[in-house]
Amino acid sequence: MAVALVLFLFGYKKYRRQGPLGSPFTSVAQVFVAAARKWRVNGTPAGVVVHSDDKSQHETRTLAHTSQFRCLDKAMIVDDHDASCMTRNPWRLCSQNQVEQVKLILRLIPEWMCCLMFAVVQSFFQTTFTKQGSTMVQSIGSNFMLPEASLQIFVSLTVIVVIPIYDRVFVPTARKFTGQSSGITILQRIGIGLFLSIITMVVSGLVEVKRVSIAREHNLLDNPKTIVPMRVWWLIPQYMVCGLYNAFALVGIQEFFFDQMPEEMRSMGAAAYLSVTGAGNFVSSSIITVMQVIGSKHGETWLSDNINRAHLDCFYWVIAALSTVNFLIYVWIAKRFIYKEFETEGTEKQTEPSQSG
Repeated sequence: MAVALVLFLFGYKKYRRQGPLGSPFTSVAQVFVAAARKWRVNGTPAGVVVHSDDKSQHETRTLAHTSQFRCLDKAMIVDDHDASCMTRNPWRLCSQNQVEQVKLILRLIPEWMCCLMFAVVQSFFQTTFTKQGSTMVQSIGSNFMLPEASLQIFVSLTVIVVIPIYDRVFVPTARKFTGQSSGITILQRIGIGLFLSIITMVVSGLVEVKRVSIAREHNLLDNPKTIVPMRVWWLIPQYMVCGLYNAFALVGIQEFFFDQMPEEMRSMGAAAYLSVTGAGNFVSSSIITVMQVIGSKHGETWLSDNINRAHLDCFYWVIAALSTVNFLIYVWIAKRFIYKEFETEGTEKQTEPSQSG
């Protein structure tokens, strides 16, 4: 920490700061208000304002026009009122960049929602996985005990091993088949991660079935504090698969939201990536609460203090099923996603409203 503080202070005065550019939410609100005002206006925006004349907007490149959410294109139509004004009212007439930025945000929302199940699965390696390990044999030899929580290191180790293999082996190989510089698209990378999260739950459920069967064989179902004669190493596969889907989905989600967010809203892209984990934990808690309520109505619970009598395996099957449904929805949405593109130089056109119309 001391070294980090010294490095921070060394570069503090040399850091290049960018001045405030205004609230991006204002620009988003202007598009919705302008489109609502011109809801009944017919026509297409043949001549549009490409760049905003608002000094707080730092627009350097023009986003290409897309056909999705065409209702928002009405915000770019120059009607009689706009043509008769000397200056542009940003709450009535928006630039192409403004409209396409809002479209980008709207396209990202379904992808963000589909990533929540990734965070749900990710939360278990710190909770239920550790609970499983606490009931298993943790000794290595006669003098050393492996704390069950320390098994989480296999997630990080897997990521450390997989990332170089992905960059040096997988990407060059995939590039030969797809012709893309990145080997596969960002959404494909996230999709692979979401699929591997399903495998994580399946593997975890199978290991739990094995653990409970051994506990039953030794009459330990009613003795949750007694160690089940089963090595904690059985949990390593599910931790490793967890690290594997982290290498695909976690990195992919971070890259996706930062890259596809409008340039003026990159900080929102970072927030969207981080909020996946936070919101996913809330979703996980909600799923657990619903399952507890349903189980109590039938006189049993899948998550109880006595993990041997609980049905943790059934809980994993439910999460795997929900993840499968989420994965299928994600694939359907990802196939229709339009990546951010910019217009090439020479194709831009700009028409400002004039008094003569």
